[in-house]
Amino acid sequence: MKVTSYFSKDLFRGKTVFVTGGGSGINLGIAKCFAALGASIGICGRNQDKLDRAADELRALGANVSAVAADVRDYAALEASLRQSEEALGPMQTLVCGAAGNFPCPAEALSPNGFKAVVDIDLLGSFNACRAALPQLQKTRGNVIFISAGQAFLPYMAQCHVGAAKAGIDNLMQNLALEWGPYGIRCNSIAPGPIEETEGFERLLPEGMRDSFREAIPLRRFGRVEDIGQLAVFLSTPLADYITGTLIVADGGQNLPGSGIFAHLFAQSGQ
Repeated sequence: MKVTSYFSKDLFRGKTVFVTGGGSGINLGIAKCFAALGASIGICGRNQDKLDRAADELRALGANVSAVAADVRDYAALEASLRQSEEALGPMQTLVCGAAGNFPCPAEALSPNGFKAVVDIDLLGSFNACRAALPQLQKTRGNVIFISAGQAFLPYMAQCHVGAAKAGIDNLMQNLALEWGPYGIRCNSIAPGPIEETEGFERLLPEGMRDSFREAIPLRRFGRVEDIGQLAVFLSTPLADYITGTLIVADGGQNLPGSGIFAHLFAQSGQ
């Protein structure tokens, strides 16, 4: 795993990282990066079978793992999952709030329940995780990493529900950075761009559009899961001890104003 080329393999030995939504995708990739560097890993999600498969992958990297199903919307269940993780692995140093829901739907076709479901999973779920994890984070003077998105700061077609939820997450992040800073707890957000080989990438970006979309990204490539995992690792090291309340965008420049389709059209014009 590339992360071990840049960081010591024992960097997180004796430390615990807890990831909500850690059974798949970017969140599992983040957990793997920490596992490769010696961390013990707690994960939760709604599907125990998926968590068990993820736990096997993490153990193959040498990690001690706690994998207990919990829906982040259910505070009591989430609290129980966090408690079992602490009993098995010790208090966490890093909490990654990654549980999320997304589906493309224009506002005029979006039901109130559909809007609420995404906000509840993303925003309420992130608050629930932070609130339930606070006693552990106070013990370790730990840090929280929220998984945001470009929709938080730019409007996307058929994504009003996601934009509202992610913007709320980033505001929550800044408020908790302000309130919990005196405890030594840092809070930051990562906004990934399009990340290959994830469920969201496959669902939200049809195969026939991918070449054109890639050419509209200034760095001319899609992201990789380890791009986000390595950033999460950095934010959890002493190198980032004075960074809090910040949104870090890791999207290859996709959301830069003035880039995107206009840059692509300019390149096609041959000028």
